[in-house]
Amino acid sequence: MGPEREASEVPCGGGVSGSKGISDLEEKAQQEQQELMRALIGTLHHFFGGFSPLFAHVTDPRDPLKITYPLASLAFAGMMMFLFRLKARRQIGLLLRNGPSIRKFQALFDVESFPHGDTLDATFSNLEVDQIQRIVSTMTGTLIRKKVLYSYRVLGIYFIVAVDGTGTVNFDHRHCPHCLTRTHNGKTLYYHPVLEAKLLTSNGFAFSLMTEFIENPGDKVTKQDCELKAFYRLAERLKIQFPRLPILLSLDGLFAGGPTFDLCRRYGWKFMIVLKDDDLPSVNEEFEALSKLQPENRLVWRTGKQAQIKQAFRWVDDIAYVDSEKKEHTLSAIECLETKPDKQGQKKTTKFKWVTNCHVSCKNVTILSNDGGRMRW
Repeated sequence: MGPEREASEVPCGGGVSGSKGISDLEEKAQQEQQELMRALIGTLHHFFGGFSPLFAHVTDPRDPLKITYPLASLAFAGMMMFLFRLKARRQIGLLLRNGPSIRKFQALFDVESFPHGDTLDATFSNLEVDQIQRIVSTMTGTLIRKKVLYSYRVLGIYFIVAVDGTGTVNFDHRHCPHCLTRTHNGKTLYYHPVLEAKLLTSNGFAFSLMTEFIENPGDKVTKQDCELKAFYRLAERLKIQFPRLPILLSLDGLFAGGPTFDLCRRYGWKFMIVLKDDDLPSVNEEFEALSKLQPENRLVWRTGKQAQIKQAFRWVDDIAYVDSEKKEHTLSAIECLETKPDKQGQKKTTKFKWVTNCHVSCKNVTILSNDGGRMRW
């Protein structure tokens, strides 16, 4: 493209550009945005060879003769909106006041302006979701293949993968036949949650592996039923996409049951699942009974600043469990009583408990609990 334009110059191509005259507060925010954008572009080039190549296999539904903005540029613009915490497409005007960032965007994608929010919406609405999903999965897969995340494996083997539901969009009317509903004070909310599988690291990163929509297949189903079915679909896709990835699933108590245990056995996955006192009664009862006979399966661990946090562990291996389908499972259970000072300096004790298919010992109980079971918090 030709010489870079000033941000206040009226661009061609139907886009929008920024304006001058900003406050000191806005200038500080713009500097932060520029630093973030530089870091993002550098990261994309370092690990993925740039941003545009990621979209090489995505079908662009637009008329080639009418395309002003390459598909990758629209995706990058959408990503900028999220990174800069814009709450709506109409707030793109705030982003456009950042001249250096916009000029960097123009140079990166060889365009003469920044796309309008409606352009993003019109294009994204017609993309194949599975193709975009594959980009996300492939990016995380690239980091795994390049061993960028190897140092965050639990026990030097397993990647922690948390699976949990999260909200996306909601409406005051039925959006489609698959909407889930929630009624409060006589008002019904229609919403679309998704189930996310994320690879977690101990330094706070969460890398998306895969997403599955939680759909309503009928009238007489609960949110829990829908989430479980979405999990089985997600797990199958995850195994196909990452057939040899050594996974330790970190799950909440909803997934504590025979189908999940059997699925993990078939796929060769390990799991740490929250075990509530009123779930899996036979497992809880056997844990309490056998724990009294195994005083050697106890460990007190101190952690945190100045060792202020005390963790008292106890565990039991080889717990026999027969599910509702009469399938037999061999499980382990771990309990952690954590005592630490609250904001007022008063000591408070919290109980954590998990069921797992890992063999537990004094050598790995703290790692399984703190790096596996509690990572999802």
